[in-house]
Amino acid sequence: MPRGVARDHDEKRAALRKGAARYFARHGYDRASMTGAARECGVSKALIYHYYDSKEDLLFDILQSHLSELSESVEAARHDALAGLIRAILAAYADADAEHKLQLDALATLPPDMQEPLLDLQRGLVGIMSDALKAENPALAGDRLRAATMSVFGILNWFYMWNRPGKGLSRAEYADLATDFVRGGLVAL
Repeated sequence: MPRGVARDHDEKRAALRKGAARYFARHGYDRASMTGAARECGVSKALIYHYYDSKEDLLFDILQSHLSELSESVEAARHDALAGLIRAILAAYADADAEHKLQLDALATLPPDMQEPLLDLQRGLVGIMSDALKAENPALAGDRLRAATMSVFGILNWFYMWNRPGKGLSRAEYADLATDFVRGGLVAL
């Protein structure tokens, strides 16, 4: 008779995702190993393989979980105008620096069939931001709207690279600054 799913199955998977994301982000996904990921998580390699068939499956789960949580946050803030949307994105990025780095650096290493659902989640996020920018400046359309949308993500996506917690602006303060910056730019368009 097959063994049932452990009561703490979801918590163990979440811990493995978090630890492996830190390890992959720090060492580079292409150079990282499942042995190193297991060591980072404080578990055996056999336990990681109990949950994931391959390093690709683990990366997919990390990114799918990260992008799904981000999408839920952004969807909930969809009707809060630009400021609420920017705040929601930066708040969702908190404590997800490794996952965010992997999204930017390693998503393209996955095979196309694994990339597609992740890209769909990203497209949804871009669509929501695009709608918010269009609401701020209804004349913005086409390539200019896309460029403005991607520029906003550029402003937000790299916060983790230079921000040092406890120094300078908080995430909330940066969200306000970014909103003012984007709104000022939209007015000038």
